[in-house]
Parts: sequence; structure tokens; C-alpha cells
Amino acid sequence: MSSGLPQRLRARLAELAEGKSRAGLAQRSGAISEKYREFKASSGHIGGGDDVLAYAMSRMPATYAAVERVFTEAATRAEGFEPRSLLDAGAGPGTASWAAVEQWPEIEAVTMFDHGGGFLDLARELAEGELPAEVLRAELLRPGLRERQFDLVVASYSLTELPDSEVSKAALGLWRHCAGVMAIIEPGRPRDYARLMDVRRALLADGARMVAPCPHGDECPLPEGDWCHFSVRLQRSKDHMRMKGGTLGYEDEKFSYLIVARPEVMAQAAPARIIKPVERNKFAAVFELCAPDGLRRQDVLKRNAEAFREARKVDWGDSWG
Repeated sequence: MSSGLPQRLRARLAELAEGKSRAGLAQRSGAISEKYREFKASSGHIGGGDDVLAYAMSRMPATYAAVERVFTEAATRAEGFEPRSLLDAGAGPGTASWAAVEQWPEIEAVTMFDHGGGFLDLARELAEGELPAEVLRAELLRPGLRERQFDLVVASYSLTELPDSEVSKAALGLWRHCAGVMAIIEPGRPRDYARLMDVRRALLADGARMVAPCPHGDECPLPEGDWCHFSVRLQRSKDHMRMKGGTLGYEDEKFSYLIVARPEVMAQAAPARIIKPVERNKFAAVFELCAPDGLRRQDVLKRNAEAFREARKVDWGDSWG
């Protein structure tokens, strides 16, 4: 389970929310969530001030947990990768930038850009004195970065706002600025997965090397109607519960993602990926795996003591083999 936002980021958000009506923020959060479920772009329903703060308090913990999980996988697959510069494209309040600096403290320069002025204002406030960040106003299709290169490029929950015809074009544009590793994280919905597969094809055709989650660069073997996504469970703070109108002390964030790298980056794809929740009982653990030779089901029996011990440590989304 993810422990959620770093303490220093939680403290910043708490400072900004001091004296504000939690009920009012929760109401704004509910309206934003409804538009999100309707695939509405944030620019059309999130203004400045309290709207942006409500979004951050309700959505930052979950998106942070997803990005944190993806960056952990990137660090595992590209063990010697030590980025010094980061481009956070469509950064919103800067969630992915915070997760990147937590994963790779050696990052010396962070560049965030977004099209929303309210998000940029909040990103600056949160980063001030904490992250080595420059914050720019730009569009995903027109970032205006000229020939600048970055060791790590991330687009977190940002491509989802583009129309279908622009998603791959935007991803390829960002790839031009990537000197090392690029990560794309999207909501774990069929529509976003299908678009992510288009992006995957375009990036691999342009020379990118597959890192994760796929253990191969071939076409996705999932049958029509299925989609590759994963889930991370995160703890909810009292404020987070209030924003979400929930009573549970946790929530599950479903997401899809891609990690690709330049050929010169020493990265190794997983031997196989667990793509469904693991079925367990006293006698066996059952995995649904995506492997270089296609989809397969694997039963790890208790009588195979060593393998069974390992099977008890892994879950949906982990590598196997």
C-alpha cells in the first residue's frame, strides 16, 4: 500500500487549505470528478484558486501513488539510470515531479509545463524552496522547448485530455526531447489503454525500446474487449476522505502505463508480467501472465516450496520469472 504524498508536500497543501471550508472544497472536488468521468478536459471545468486546490487535495494522492509505482518499476528495470533533468509534460500541480525527485534525489533540474494558469500557480507555490523547478505555460502539442533534451520525460494523466487524433503526435513530440527514459501514465480505462497502444506503436516505430510493463515489443496479445491496467492501493488522510466523501481509509487507483527508453540506456524488460489480480489459496497461486511468447496461465503449487514462497511476495502488476 502506498503511504501517499511525501510529508513536505502534504504540509504545503495543508498550509494552502488553512482557513478554507472543507465542505466547499469537497463540493468543488465532486463536480471536478464528475467531469473527469465524462472525459472532459480540465481546462473546461477547473478554474483557479479553490478549484485547483480542491483538485489537488482529492486527486494528487491517487495520481502520485500511480506515478510512484511506475517510477519504482523504471528504477528496477533501468538499474543504472540516474537522471539529472526532468520534463514533466502537462504537469498539473506537479505531482509527477514530486514523485520523480523522491525516486531519484539526484535530479538537479525540473521543467514543468501545463496549459492551465491555475495549475501553474499551484505548481509554483508547492515547488517553491522544495524542488529545483521552472514552471512554464505551454501546450502538449506545442511545448516550445526548441532542442532541449531531458534525461527523464513524463506525461502523467495528461494525454487523456487530447482528442484521439493528437495523442500519438503529442507523445512523439515529447519523445524528441527525451535523452533517456520516457514514462506515460494514463487512467486505467479501456479508452485510454487503446490510445496508449497507438502511442506504443508510434514510439517503437521511432526507435524507442520497450521497458515496461510489456515484456516484449510485439503487438499486445490481449483479446478484444480486454485492456492492460494495474491498481495501486493508497492510504487516505482525513482531508482526502473528506474530499472524496468516503468512509474507507484507503482507495484503489487504476492506471495504465508505458515506459520506453533510448537504446543506449541499460534497461531490461521483465521476463513476464502479472496482468490480472493473483488468485491464491492454501495450495496454489495462479497468475495470468504476459510473456514474450504470449499470454499464459501459471499455477504455482505449494509442493514447489521455493517458487511458492516467491509467489506469495508478488501481486498484480509485478514481474515474474
